[in-house]
Amino acid sequence: MKPVKKIVAVTACPTGVAHTFMAAEALKKTAQILGYEIQVEIQGSNGVQNALSSAEIALADLVIIAADIHVSLDRFQGKPIYAVSTSKAIRDTQQVIEAGIAEANQAEAPLVNPAVEPAETRSPVSPQTAAPTAKYLVGVTSCPTGIAHTFMAAEALRKAATQLGYEVKIETQGSVGAKNQLTPEDIDRADAVVVAADTHVDLSRFSGKRLYQTSTTQALKNGAGVIAAALAEPEPAAQFAGNGAGQARSGDYLQAVKQAKSAQSARRSGPYKHLLTGVSYMLPVIVAGGLIIALSFVFGLKPEPGTLGDALLQIGGKSAFTLIVPVLSGFIAFSIADRPGLAPGLIGGMLAANLGMGFLGGILSGFLAGYIALFLREKLNLPANFEGLKPILVIPLLSTLAVGLLLVYVFGVPVKAILDGMTAFLQNMGQTNAVILGLILGGMMAVDMGGPVNKAAYTFAVGMLATNLYAPMAAVMAAGMTPPLGLALATLLAKRLFDEDERQAGKVAAVLGISFITEGAIPFAAKDPLRVLPACIAGSAITGALSMLFGCTLRAPHGGVFVLAIPNAVGNGGLYVVAIAVGTLVTALVAIQLKRLQPRPKVQETPDLVSSEI
Repeated sequence: MKPVKKIVAVTACPTGVAHTFMAAEALKKTAQILGYEIQVEIQGSNGVQNALSSAEIALADLVIIAADIHVSLDRFQGKPIYAVSTSKAIRDTQQVIEAGIAEANQAEAPLVNPAVEPAETRSPVSPQTAAPTAKYLVGVTSCPTGIAHTFMAAEALRKAATQLGYEVKIETQGSVGAKNQLTPEDIDRADAVVVAADTHVDLSRFSGKRLYQTSTTQALKNGAGVIAAALAEPEPAAQFAGNGAGQARSGDYLQAVKQAKSAQSARRSGPYKHLLTGVSYMLPVIVAGGLIIALSFVFGLKPEPGTLGDALLQIGGKSAFTLIVPVLSGFIAFSIADRPGLAPGLIGGMLAANLGMGFLGGILSGFLAGYIALFLREKLNLPANFEGLKPILVIPLLSTLAVGLLLVYVFGVPVKAILDGMTAFLQNMGQTNAVILGLILGGMMAVDMGGPVNKAAYTFAVGMLATNLYAPMAAVMAAGMTPPLGLALATLLAKRLFDEDERQAGKVAAVLGISFITEGAIPFAAKDPLRVLPACIAGSAITGALSMLFGCTLRAPHGGVFVLAIPNAVGNGGLYVVAIAVGTLVTALVAIQLKRLQPRPKVQETPDLVSSEI
């Protein structure tokens, strides 16, 4: 077995500033203290520093990748690779180096038990050294809207797996249903399963497999790291064995595995994920209802009874919109407790709507129903002969009763008062307050391009639709369109500042922008965040402020510029277009100016994450 003497490393983080340099310095100093030769390449905001030469890579016994973004591994083919985050490289530097060396030594060992080493310290090695056959992975991606992030995360995972030499099949659970669906044969063959989702995904079909859960954002940023973590997960049997044979009876094996997976799921989810699951199921209802209501206005704002316009209003306003709060509540509860949470969540949501608690009540009832149903499912033990009654009688009855009584006697009045106060403030706010609100909502739409901050602003605006407040929705959608549109315009106005790949991405971004898919700006932001993000935030904030200043309203929660074709769907449509155009221009000009003031980074280009399936 050849001892490890020479190490090469690459450090990179999204901003390319603090963590990148801190990780590099920690690795260099610690490796020298431990007696190893090391060369560290820094992919920072000022370009690549200390670039690794082909000769240095050829002589290296180990490659350490300390990165929070995608780093191309093509040049390291045939070398043992150990991948960690920059934070771990900074915090546990000696452990990272020693674990990487152990990984390199294991690559030459005849037998390796992946369950022996803790999951948090393992990382995949190059397929040329790790095993004679390529690994096979399957995965599922899903985001609240089921449009951009779903397909972009899938594409990022596919490209990362290909670069690592693995086979992969990713199922996308998008807005039009599941595509590229995994078959039982696919799952049975898989070495590991990756679930990159911001909403609830049914995991029952993956029983007995290594399973790693993460967000779509993490899959986009670090596909190779996500795959590494999935392959590092111990086998379910190893998880049980690690607890000690004396800690459970042999007949409890399956139950122990189930509990381990439940604990893992609980660690990697949380209230935000449950909320996004509710929003994802609510969106089709509110989009369909909102667009049908908008179509009814073709026949006038108050259609005559018995006319087609009145029928459309019945379908959209009095049917679809009635379901908004119950569906939101029901699927928040479903995300928390699975099927047992659905009935109390739906009933609690309908009760919240009837009590005038609005979308705030729907969110509250969903969490109450979910956690009460989960508590009853886990803690309520019945005799074996009566276990079958739990899911169909006991849990729905007790959880629905508990949620209903809590809403009526405890939460109903205060939540309704909060919603009424917020609605009254928004209806009566002066022009200055309206502009400030638009500025904040607009800026939030561009901060993380479809991430948590973006979704918070969008969810707020959608919730306001249910209370007949349409101005925030207009500001949010306009502000969400300007980042990709502005960057597309920048690639046309200053072509020399963008390479060929960016100019091609600009064409795609233009199409995504007019469709209200903010994620079209992600390839630009991932490659050059220090210049792109401030430009996008500035343009979106101005657009949101102008939309509120002009008194623009929007009755449909999606559709981009295409809703302008529906009469009366957009209030002050001409000024709405002006707000979008001004924000687009501001984004483009600020981005161009920032790129001219500072040297362009020469870091390895991130892969084109925009899937052709969008």
